[in-house]
Amino acid sequence: MDAGVLAQYTMIAIAVLLSIVFVAKKQFPAGVRRLRIVCAVPLVREGRNPWLQRMGRWLAPAPVSNAGDCGGCTSCDTGK
Repeated sequence: MDAGVLAQYTMIAIAVLLSIVFVAKKQFPAGVRRLRIVCAVPLVREGRNPWLQRMGRWLAPAPVSNAGDCGGCTSCDTGK
């Protein structure tokens, strides 16, 4: 295989993977969040190497907190 063709296929593969990630984050945010949690939890456990724990903290999604006393649906701001 020619080096130019290999470079083209590599760029196409990268573009397709980035597209898949973008669509997954937009269409299935809860699923992506659960997947990130499942992947990060084993990495941040006690006894792991520090670089694995750092990678797990980087991979883990930001914590979600409930907004207000009513349960956190945040529909109070939209006037619904």
